[in-house]
Amino acid sequence: MMKYKINIEKVQTVDEIREYWTSEDYIQLLEIFNYPDAEDSEKENLRELLFMAITDFEPSEAAQLVMKYTLDGQLTEGQIHQISNDMLIDTVCEEYPEMELQAKLFHVNQLLFKAYNGKFPSSSATIIHCSITAFKDDNPSITKETVLRLLNDGLSDRNIVKRLFEDQMNGNTEFPEAEHIIWDLQNLEHDHFKITTSGNLLKKEEIIDSTWEKEIEDFGDDSGK
Repeated sequence: MMKYKINIEKVQTVDEIREYWTSEDYIQLLEIFNYPDAEDSEKENLRELLFMAITDFEPSEAAQLVMKYTLDGQLTEGQIHQISNDMLIDTVCEEYPEMELQAKLFHVNQLLFKAYNGKFPSSSATIIHCSITAFKDDNPSITKETVLRLLNDGLSDRNIVKRLFEDQMNGNTEFPEAEHIIWDLQNLEHDHFKITTSGNLLKKEEIIDSTWEKEIEDFGDDSGK
């Protein structure tokens, strides 16, 4: 067993994660949307140029093209076609049964939401800045699984992850789903972490404590970062 102290420093609700898309992504997407010589454009203009190129297409067609680029090989043509239509009426990224695709679907959805100025329903992500300090260990292995178990005591009982994964959150069984519930885990410095997850799975208002201590069993390092 290992004992930790958790201190929540800041929680943000955001409707996009800009750094997900690189300049190279924008250039490749511009080529897909028939914008010539995109690589010759100024980097700071690529995003707006892409938005203009996207809106020359029907929304469902644009959704298909962005999904094919982002989820290449992970969805069939039929699935992409179905989701591209569903995205116009529902936040598919929040409900898609394959949890490992929810993050990518979020980024696709929000790019289209911004490009079409609200024609697609909006979703959100939650970003948590916190410190996680282990007692008697200066360099603990902090995985996504560890983080979720530690967060458990600071979450409202209304939280969907807490309700759906009660045994896993309480440490009664292993927690492979943690890898996809937490989209990104960054160790910024020493014991300070930045956690990015779905705004549907973990809402800002569901974090009801700011500081607490918790003892959990160490299941070992399992590619949590």
